[in-house]
Amino acid sequence: MPARTQLRVGRLSRAHGLKGAIKVELYTDDPGRRFVPGARFALQVPTSSKWHGKSLELVELRVYNGSPVAFFKGVEDRTEAESLVKAVLWVEQDATELPAEPDAWYVHQLAGLEVHRDGERIGRVVRVDAMPGQDMLIIERAGEEVMVPFVKAIVPEVDLRAGRIVITPPPGLLEELEGDDVPEVAGASASDASAPGADDASAPEADDASAPDTAEPGADERA
Repeated sequence: MPARTQLRVGRLSRAHGLKGAIKVELYTDDPGRRFVPGARFALQVPTSSKWHGKSLELVELRVYNGSPVAFFKGVEDRTEAESLVKAVLWVEQDATELPAEPDAWYVHQLAGLEVHRDGERIGRVVRVDAMPGQDMLIIERAGEEVMVPFVKAIVPEVDLRAGRIVITPPPGLLEELEGDDVPEVAGASASDASAPGADDASAPEADDASAPDTAEPGADERA
């Protein structure tokens, strides 16, 4: 059996109308695949919630005034919908599967990769943060965290098999850490996305998939 992991694909933001509909903040680049009738989601909610340990089955995803709105089985009125506000939605995923889009990777596959520049290992990716312009690789180097835009011009190579990425940062991006002793970095492995937490229903966003933007840093385009 393939290794399994979980991906965070959305967050229920607020009740919509009186018939149990809930607005969804999407964390996925592929809602057409994730949010289909019959799809099931594990819930990340506080332990005090009546929904703790339960899952939801999607009936339908609609768009109202540009906002995605979900209808779930068994959620038939506003009171039930409000009890799900802030719940985070997770799906199961084959940890080795790649997105259908060329040159795209899931966030959990990037975390843990060794970072190389000019043929030398300089650190490792600890996570990926979603920003308005593009995704940012958070790289641990010399005991510090450095943000590197995940764009093709700066990250020309991602090699999951070798467990590394290659970066070509512009002058000034890493210079503030030059001269520091760079510690040894443990062997990289593409770590899985974290499983749903029991008490934290508002963990940092993690998109379903991430791909290097081909635009220059700052361009308003996401994978």
